[in-house]
This record gives sequence, C-alpha cells and structure tokens, in this order.
Amino acid sequence: MKLLRRRTFNSMKKRLAGLYGHDRVDELADRLYLLIGRYGLSPHGGERGTADIPQWDEKDAVLITYGDMVHTDGESPLATLKKFCDIHLSQAINTVHLLPFYPYSSDGGFSVIDYREVSPEIGCWQDVRKLGQNYDLMYDLVLNHCSAKSKWFDQYVNGVYPYADYFIEEDPSDERLSLVTRPRPWPLLTRTETSKGERHVWTTFSADQIDLNFKSPDVLFEFLDILLGYVASGARIIRLDAVAFLWKELGSTCIHLHETHEVVKLMREVLQTVSPETILLTETNVPHDENISYFGEGDEAHMVYNFALPPVLLHALLRGDSQYIQSWALNLPPLPEGCAFFNFTASHDGIGVRALSGLVPDEELDWIIERVNEREGLVGYRSMPDGSKKPYELNITYRDALADLENPALGVRRFLCSQAVMLALKGIPGVYFQSIVGARNWTEGPQREEGENRDINRMRWDWKELESVLEDGDRDQAWIHSVYVSMLRTRNMHPAFHPNADQKVLETNPSLFAFVRSSVERPRKLLCIYNFTEQKQFFPMSSVAYELGRVDLYRDILSHQTFQFDANPNVALEPYQAIWIEVGERA
Repeated sequence: MKLLRRRTFNSMKKRLAGLYGHDRVDELADRLYLLIGRYGLSPHGGERGTADIPQWDEKDAVLITYGDMVHTDGESPLATLKKFCDIHLSQAINTVHLLPFYPYSSDGGFSVIDYREVSPEIGCWQDVRKLGQNYDLMYDLVLNHCSAKSKWFDQYVNGVYPYADYFIEEDPSDERLSLVTRPRPWPLLTRTETSKGERHVWTTFSADQIDLNFKSPDVLFEFLDILLGYVASGARIIRLDAVAFLWKELGSTCIHLHETHEVVKLMREVLQTVSPETILLTETNVPHDENISYFGEGDEAHMVYNFALPPVLLHALLRGDSQYIQSWALNLPPLPEGCAFFNFTASHDGIGVRALSGLVPDEELDWIIERVNEREGLVGYRSMPDGSKKPYELNITYRDALADLENPALGVRRFLCSQAVMLALKGIPGVYFQSIVGARNWTEGPQREEGENRDINRMRWDWKELESVLEDGDRDQAWIHSVYVSMLRTRNMHPAFHPNADQKVLETNPSLFAFVRSSVERPRKLLCIYNFTEQKQFFPMSSVAYELGRVDLYRDILSHQTFQFDANPNVALEPYQAIWIEVGERA
C-alpha cells in the first residue's frame, strides 16, 4: 500500500465497490494492487490531477490508418506504412492511430480474436515498436465485444471457467429488450449452441461480435491487463471503442449507464497511477450532449471524439451556409481542465449523423442524404424500438461527399477548406489516411462478397501505385496531398493551435465562418476565416478590432501574403478559400 497514493487507491476501491458490491471489494482491491504492481508504478506517483507532464501541444496531429493501408512486395504492411509516413508525413503528424491490428474475423478489425497479438498478415510487435520509434502510437481497446471465433467465446461455449461468465445470456422473449438502444439493424441476440444447450447471447453490433459481460469482474480485470499491456508496448493514446454500450441492465436503454462511466473513470485512475502521460479517448457516436458527458468532471476521458463536427461541417459547405455550424460552435461549453476534443472529419466508419440531432432540422439531414446518394455514397441505418430504421452514418469519402458534380476543381477546393477548418479548431486533429491522399469512393469495396457499406472508404493501396499518384502534379490527388501536408506543417509551428488555446467564434454572415485562436502563454493570435461559398466574399477586419486590437499589418500564414490594413480594410476570400491571419508579435 505504500507505493500507491492512498487517495487514488481509495477512489479505485470505491468504484470497485459500486460496481461489484462491498462484500467483494477487498478481494478485488488486492487483485488491482497486484495488477498495477506487475506493470510498475510511475515515478510521478499517480495522484489524480497533480501530474505535471505536458499531455499535448500544437505539434500533436494524428494519422488514422489501418496497419495494412499501403503494401508492397517483400516487406510487412506495417513496415511499408512507416516508410510512407517517413517520406510523406515528416513534420506533419507526430502520432499514428493504428486501427485494430490484432487477429480478427470481421468488421475491418473490430471483431477481435486475440487482443494481445499482431495480425501476422500485417506484421509483428517488432514492426509496431519500430513505428513507435518515430511516432507516438494510438491503439484501439475494443472492449464492448470480441469475435465469435475467439478463444474466449470457444471456452464459453464449452463451459470453461471463468469464460462461462464472459458473455451475456438473455431470453429473447423478454420485452425489456425492446428498450435497448440499437446502433445496427441486426438482431440484438444471437442463438448459440453451448455445452449447456441452446443459449441466446447479446450481440449489439453483429452476430460475429459477442458482447462482453462487465458484470463479471474477471472481464474487467482482463481488460485492465490488456490496457496496461498496450501502454507497456508503446501506446500513448488508448481509444475506447463503442464504450457507451459497455454495461447492460435490462429495463434500461443500456447506453451511457452510470456503471459505464464508472469503468471509464476507473481506467483513468489506473492510467494516472501507472502512466500519467497516457491519454484516454472515448468513441461514442451519439448526440453531442451525450458525447461530451464522457469528459465527466475532468475525471473521465482526456479526449472525446468531436462527432458533431463532420456532419455539421459537411452540411455547411454543401449548403454554402454556416448558420448551423456557427450556432453549434458558439455554444460549445468550456471543457474541464486537462480535456480536449479529438477533431476529425473522416474515419474508417463514415460520417456519423446521430450527433446532428438538435443541431440541424430533420429535413436538412434528408437533404444531406440526397446529396450523398448523388455522389455514389451509401447510408447505414440503426434500428428503433418500434422496428423502424433511422440514418446512423454516411458511407462515403469526405472528398466525394464535398464533390462539385459540375466543377470538380471547386469540389477539391471545398474539400481542402473543410480540412483547414478541422485543423484549426480547438482540439487535436485526427486525419484519416484516405483524406490525406485525396481518395475517391472505392465503390468496388462494398460489392465484394465479404464487403460492407463502410468499405467504400477503406481502400488499400499498392505502394508503387500510390507513389505514382502522389508524384503526379497534374492529378487532383497530388495537389490535395501537397496542400494538406503543408497545412499540417504550418499548423504545428504556431502556438495558437495548442489544443487548449482559447477559441472565440465570430458571428459573421452565413457565407463565412471565422474564429480567433489565442496562444496559451505568449501573445500570439490567429484569425481563421473561411469562405463557404463558390463566390468571392469579403470579411471586414473592422469587425474584429476589439478582439485583435490595432492591426496595421496582417499576414496569412497559409499563403504567406502580408497585407496593409489601411489599404485593405476588407479581406477578400476566393471561393472556398481558407485564411489563417497571424496577429501579434510576429505578424
């Protein structure tokens, strides 16, 4: 007990008692103490809220990628990915999010067979470590479910302890199941033959993804061990996949339950004890207010996905009208100290639309879906309690979602404008591999025998083919990649882009979107202005005189142009142009 700070350890004991009862708390606390001791305690002591390690700064930018996104003969895909990052993304990104790189059976890696191994098809742990020599790493902890082909589930089927309690059995005739929130249109329960006869197990996402029973402390400790193993192997950020569905209680919606939040808080405290520099990120594709509840009071996730950003930004740019994104951004609540948004526009899943609830009228979502269909995109649905279905996600590359069907060049400019918004907003940016190479829809993906809608944005690349595309200056993809990398390198050199630097959203005419970022320590400010239309627009500098003070000269750090204020009282923006105007000691 001497090694653990008493306050933190007592807090963890209290959470264990709340989850599993006071009669087991001493046994479980001893078990937790031994687990933490096995991985070694941080010299920083682990007192929650007192670690003085810098968690992040303006240089933080994350590449979101599969381990086998690019491949070549004669080397593992993970080695090829490292080569791609070293050649094309040097000084642009500092962190690589490896989407599940473990052996799996479906769902692009999110149906995990073995959490502690690297899939031999993409490499080995040595490849992961080599990637980690040049970049910080982010791993997925897929903790709501595992593969039906896993050893755990096989042992459950055969009645082997402790795996017999690892999964959730329910009676399909129980009417209380109708209250459960459903993210997919498939059956909630899946019939399974076991050594004890026929059982129906809980399967939130698919019949191949069997939900785990966190009411069993053995499951919790299994995942605490995996969590600490990931940290020991080099993970700086741990992403908790689909964590909102973790705890099940019949008679409830089984989403965002109190116990789920307690598990996340417990994981936060364990990390604070063992590795206070490790960042916990929750992935909850739900309405915005529900999503940000995972910050807790600064005692839960360090970061949450900014799920509202991709659809509300898409709507604004397609409409040429920023009124809804302005309203959303203006009303973002202050985050707890030590917390930040994980900003992104595209991911391996698509563009989630649940976060639009309450932000735009329902008819505007219908309008977006029409535009996605015009651009050969697909739509995923979720089941409602009455048996109906509602849109859940848009399956399309973000570039094609913003394509201009009559003027492709304008579509490219509109896409780059969207990325310039995401990169500049308060938080840490996550850049999906397909976006940074300007990928189009992979329409063949969903049409394969094993394909699904989301494969439209999961194309894998041959090294030589990708190199040819990115070296061809006449191609739109080469231009997108060049501009994107340049924006990232510009971004990570400016202190006003620190994830916790102040952000002041400006009320402008709906053709424009604008905000001011102010550095944390030195007096450095950036005025970020975006034209959301295909017509030239003008931004009056006099409107920000109060925010910026007297400005004689201003400089756009994207174009490197310097302007005289008296000669140019209005900033002119070309169609879909983004401008980051520096104001302060170096303007």
